[in-house]
Amino acid sequence: MLEIELVPDLSHCIETVARRKYEDTLKKLLAPGETSKELEERLETLGLFLQTTDFGKLRAESEKWLLEGRVVKFVIYTEGGVPRYTMQVLSKD
Repeated sequence: MLEIELVPDLSHCIETVARRKYEDTLKKLLAPGETSKELEERLETLGLFLQTTDFGKLRAESEKWLLEGRVVKFVIYTEGGVPRYTMQVLSKD
């Protein structure tokens, strides 16, 4: 199962981080000779995540920790064609 890590901060919310990762993956896929099953799966997972996620809820969940100086990491993946995520709150160090 492909897992994608997204780490927002106070300057870039989870939606912005996901969009940037999607755009970077798309650029890699469009580059000559760079097609791979993993890149295609990554692009599909990120696309589904961007289309179906309630980012207001994710921002509310993560911002309170970010304001406390903690690191927040989202791990996204698909399960049965449905995007899922886990959120981890890590110490600053």
